[in-house]
Amino acid sequence: MNQADRWLLPDGIEELLPPEAKQLETMRRTLLDTFSNWGYELVVPPQLEFLESLLTGVGRDLNLHTFKVTDQLTGRLMGVSADITPQVARIDAHSWAKEGVNRLSYCGSVLHTRAKSLLSSRAPMLVGAELFGESAPCADVEILSLLLQSMDRVGLNQVHLDIGHVGIYKALVSAAQLSDEAEARIFDTLNNKAVTEYRLLVEQNVKGEQLQAAFISLLDLNGSTDVLEQAKALNEVADVASSLENLSEICATLKSRFKDVDIFIDLAELRGFDYHTGVVFAAYVAGHGQAVAQGGRYDDTGAVFGRARAATGFSADIKQWVRLANKQASTQDGIFAPVDADWSVVSELRSQGKRVISGLSDIDTPAAFGCTSVLVFKNDQWIVETL
Repeated sequence: MNQADRWLLPDGIEELLPPEAKQLETMRRTLLDTFSNWGYELVVPPQLEFLESLLTGVGRDLNLHTFKVTDQLTGRLMGVSADITPQVARIDAHSWAKEGVNRLSYCGSVLHTRAKSLLSSRAPMLVGAELFGESAPCADVEILSLLLQSMDRVGLNQVHLDIGHVGIYKALVSAAQLSDEAEARIFDTLNNKAVTEYRLLVEQNVKGEQLQAAFISLLDLNGSTDVLEQAKALNEVADVASSLENLSEICATLKSRFKDVDIFIDLAELRGFDYHTGVVFAAYVAGHGQAVAQGGRYDDTGAVFGRARAATGFSADIKQWVRLANKQASTQDGIFAPVDADWSVVSELRSQGKRVISGLSDIDTPAAFGCTSVLVFKNDQWIVETL
């Protein structure tokens, strides 16, 4: 790299400048305060851990996204965190192993070796909440309610919620008794929406017309919550009753709480299939094609750390939220203090939470720092005057 290019950053790595950095910090505080109001305790996992800890449980599909380094003290491989959820699951299972329900929240930067999409950052700042120790639908409802209220608090509206349940597909696979190879190929085509290939693989590998029809019907079981009633026909070939009941209860409660949120059911949605065990969801906002938050249930993931627990949660990139939010970060009126202003007066104003910018020379002006007021000396005292 020549001297002229030393300011360049790697692809997918960005820096935040004023005022975006201020907007992010304001949003971060709002979200963490919201989580705290709901009883979620803040944790700050390390950015670097031994690789085997990062790539287990929820994190086992992160291998290609994880930067790896060798620990000079032990010679063991370490990884830079690419997702905080696996670390929070470890904390619940080992470091902060509370009995009963455990509510944890986080906000921190991670690194990805490659961007997950063309519009994604390789250095997202993830914010999220995880609820451990409760397997009933009420826990999933709480997580989804917290997500929707958090989005509303920071100005993300016109929310579209895409909800599925991996238990339905898993029940069909179990009934079909597929080989590992066939199961993997069918899953890949369904997950990638390769409809023609999916139909062909189902016809070749699933025995029985009724079971084949059930697999094919997944392609059409999407839309309003009326889909859940249609999906009851799957019970004729596989035990999906509990999964459908679970989804129905969650959706009914959400619709009663958030009447303006558009809920879309997609029973072929298999995001995180390898580790999710129940409901899965993604949130979208109008005018933006990518999901702005994702989550779901991932029971027993903590077993790899010695403590199997019910778990559900969500995460989002707060940098993405800042760029999409309708609300701007709250601004403070700046007070300009000339170079000869009384220090005690300046200090008192700052102690009151005022934003005071001191001039460093006689040529500094309020306009140069965006100040709307100025300290002036009148009648033997320093007072604030609006410009």
